[in-house]
Amino acid sequence: MTTSRRKFLRYSAAGASLLALSPVVGVAAGDKNASPRKGSKKRILILGGTGFLGPAVVEAARARGHSLTLFNRGKTRPELFPDVEKLRGDRDPDKDEGLAALRGREWDAVVDTSGYYPRMVRASARLLAPNVKQYLFISSVSAYASDKTPHEDERGPTATLADPTVESMGKDYEFYGGLKRACEEAAEAAMPGRVANIRPGYIVGPDDRSDRFTYWPVRFDRGGEMLAPGTPQDPLQIIDVRDLARWLVLLIEGNVSGVFNAVGPGTAWTMGAMLDTCRKVSGKDTKVTWVPADFLEKQGETGDVRLPIYMPPTGTSAGTHLRSNAKAVKAGLTFRPVEDTVRDTLAWFKGLPEERRAKLRAGLPPEREVELLALWAKARTQDAPVAPAASGKGG
Repeated sequence: MTTSRRKFLRYSAAGASLLALSPVVGVAAGDKNASPRKGSKKRILILGGTGFLGPAVVEAARARGHSLTLFNRGKTRPELFPDVEKLRGDRDPDKDEGLAALRGREWDAVVDTSGYYPRMVRASARLLAPNVKQYLFISSVSAYASDKTPHEDERGPTATLADPTVESMGKDYEFYGGLKRACEEAAEAAMPGRVANIRPGYIVGPDDRSDRFTYWPVRFDRGGEMLAPGTPQDPLQIIDVRDLARWLVLLIEGNVSGVFNAVGPGTAWTMGAMLDTCRKVSGKDTKVTWVPADFLEKQGETGDVRLPIYMPPTGTSAGTHLRSNAKAVKAGLTFRPVEDTVRDTLAWFKGLPEERRAKLRAGLPPEREVELLALWAKARTQDAPVAPAASGKGG
C-alpha cells in the first residue's frame, strides 16, 4: 500500500510559516465542567456538522452554552439536531445554491469540518472573513511531507501539490495530504492571524462509521484466537472525538490561532496496551497472537483497512504514531482515560442494528485472519530449531 493511501486513511471526519500560539483566555485548561465567561456566549457556524466530528462539536458547544448553525447540503443525517439552525447550500461556490445562504450573516467562529479542496475553502473563508472573528480548519497529520521522523512537531516539512488546481484525491489518494495543506494556506490567506489549523491523526470513538479503531475492541470481544500485527511495544496514537470536539470549543472561547497536532492519548500508548484495555473492558480471555509486520507484508497485508490504524514504527512510517502533541496540550487539549474510549466505542457498536454489526467496515475478514494465523503457525514450526537426534547409546 502506498504511503499516500496510508495517510488518507488517518484523517476522520493541513501557511508558509507557523502561526504564534495565542493563550487560551477565560477557560481553565482541562476543566471539563468549566463554563464560558459571563457574556462570552459564542455564535458558531459549522461547515458540515452531521458526519462524525461535526455532531461531537455541536454537543460540546451546546453543553457550554453556545449557539450553533450548520451549513451543509442536507444529505447526510439531516434528521440530526432538529432544534439547531440549518442552512442549505454547497461548498462549491460555482453550484447554483453555492454559499448564498452564508452571505450577510455574522458568527464569532467557523469550524470547517468538510474542506478538502483549496478553491472551496478559499471561497468560504473569503466570504466569511468580514463578519467572522476566527476560522478553525480541520486538517490532518497527512499535511506533513512524511511520517519518517518520530516526535516531529508542527515545524515539520509539509506536503506540496505539483498541480495546485487539482480537485481529485488521486488514484491512490496521493494528493490528499497536499490538498489539506493547500486548504490550510487558503484559509490563512483569507483570514491572516485568525485561523487555527488543526491536524488530527486517527479520530476514534462512538459514532465512528469507518470502524477503523472500532475493529479492535469488537474483534477482541468476539473471542477465540486473534491476530495482532507487529509487537506489543509498537506505538499507537488516537484521539477520542469527544476530546477533540471539547478542545475545539475551548479554542473558540479563547480565540486561539495557530497550527496544532491533535493527537493523543495523554501518555504513550502501544498496540499491546490497547489490547490489554480491550481485555479489561470486554472481560474476554481472547488469545492474542502477535504476527511480525514483515511476515504480514510478505502475505500482502501492509496496512490499509484490513489492519486498521496499525503502522510499523520503522522506515517511512517510523513517526506515524509518534507525533508531538505538546503544543496542543499547552493550549488546553486533554484526554479522557483510554479505557473509557474503548468501553464507549464497544457499547456504541453493540447498540447498532444487527445487520450493521454483521458488516464491519474495516479489519481482517474472519476467514483471512484464520488463514494468516495458520500460515504464521506453519512458519514458526519450520523456523524452530531441530532437536539433536538421540544417539541410541545407553547412559
